[in-house]
Amino acid sequence: MSDCDSAGMLVIGQPTLSAHSYEDLAAMTTPQLLTKVPGPQALAIINADHRVTSPSLPRAYPFVPARGAGAMLEDVDANVFLDLNAGIAVCATGHCHPKVVAAIREQAGKLLHYSASDFYLPIYAETCAVLDQIVPMQGGARSFLTNSGTEAVEAAIKLARHHTGRQNVIAFLGAFHGRSYGSMSLTASSAGYREGFGPLLPGVLHAPYGVDDTDDYIERTIFKRLAKPTEVAAVIVEPIQGEGGMVFPPPDWLAGLRQLCDTHGIVLVIDEVQSGMGRTGAMWAIEQSGVEPDILLSGKGIASGMPLGAMIARDELMTWPTGAHGSTYGGNPLSCAAALATIQLVRDGLADNAAKVGEFMVTSLRELADRQPLIRDVRGRGLMIGVEFESSAIADAVQLVCFRRGELVLRAGDSTIRISPPLVINSEQAAVGIGIFEDVCRDVANRQFEG
Repeated sequence: MSDCDSAGMLVIGQPTLSAHSYEDLAAMTTPQLLTKVPGPQALAIINADHRVTSPSLPRAYPFVPARGAGAMLEDVDANVFLDLNAGIAVCATGHCHPKVVAAIREQAGKLLHYSASDFYLPIYAETCAVLDQIVPMQGGARSFLTNSGTEAVEAAIKLARHHTGRQNVIAFLGAFHGRSYGSMSLTASSAGYREGFGPLLPGVLHAPYGVDDTDDYIERTIFKRLAKPTEVAAVIVEPIQGEGGMVFPPPDWLAGLRQLCDTHGIVLVIDEVQSGMGRTGAMWAIEQSGVEPDILLSGKGIASGMPLGAMIARDELMTWPTGAHGSTYGGNPLSCAAALATIQLVRDGLADNAAKVGEFMVTSLRELADRQPLIRDVRGRGLMIGVEFESSAIADAVQLVCFRRGELVLRAGDSTIRISPPLVINSEQAAVGIGIFEDVCRDVANRQFEG
């Protein structure tokens, strides 16, 4: 594989792909590694990438995917991996689900783009109507479609401030809401996300997440010392902190925030960018707490890998005027087509599969934790699972060795391995995944013991 042509232009060669059909690849249960990973073609692409891409891209490990089917991925050297992170919980319906691909192809033959901010796109309105049907809000909802989760967060900040006439927003320690300026100001899972970018958005205050006295802290400290409740526009919260380490709050904690917001006329914004679209075994994680949001945010899995996000708000909150917010590409027809197919698949059984397979995985991992002292905790609901280790170094080692064994997982928080496979994963694939994970944990533990 040559890096450059005679004119000095970067050249990336064609990947070496297996002869597996989509169906054959999707039906596999066990990784198949033909080369040491990363293989020779992967290394060539990685070297070329380093010359032309932004150094800000973190890259968890040297994986170079070429194609996918269901819960399996094949890299450029024809190595087959079991995907237990779904592109950071994005590929909800698995890789290249035939119904999603068919919807995109059909829409691509009709219309690729026209801006929904300036004109009327039927599929944009259709997507918003479907979101109105599935969102856990009484009284009807309206949606603003974006290109990503972080854009949905930005839209929510603007709408809450405009509707209430207040300036302050309360977020939580450990939260991850994105990396554009407003959402980065809310994010508090790692100081590294903020380093070198100040000053950030003013008016953002943080409270502890998932502790019993959070409501008292907000009343006693924030409202008494920092900002009167009459100057707080919104509380924005993840029902489960994903990037922060798969952290689950106590059962009644979200209900307490709902009551706090009702008492003071504050907008409750629920960020379901990672936890939504069937991942926890329900369409939305917030449904499992019995709490209704004022604004709900979606992204990641909403369109099975196509760029789309959504800010869905109670009808009566949508009081901003024409031109107050817009987006050139938000609600692109191809992304909307993918979203409609994705939502239907989630409703037709993928959320149920996430609940069933997720229960098996969480139970199996907790049994593993009883045998493996490196594991400190296993937390999970549906296919949103975290395995916490003794240290970040151990979690990083487990992540890397899993990759070298053909299993794709991803670290979250300080020392947690995030397991968030596509919702199509079957019980056989899940069992293989648990087996590989146990072998990796044992090997990492032995290395630790050997010093």
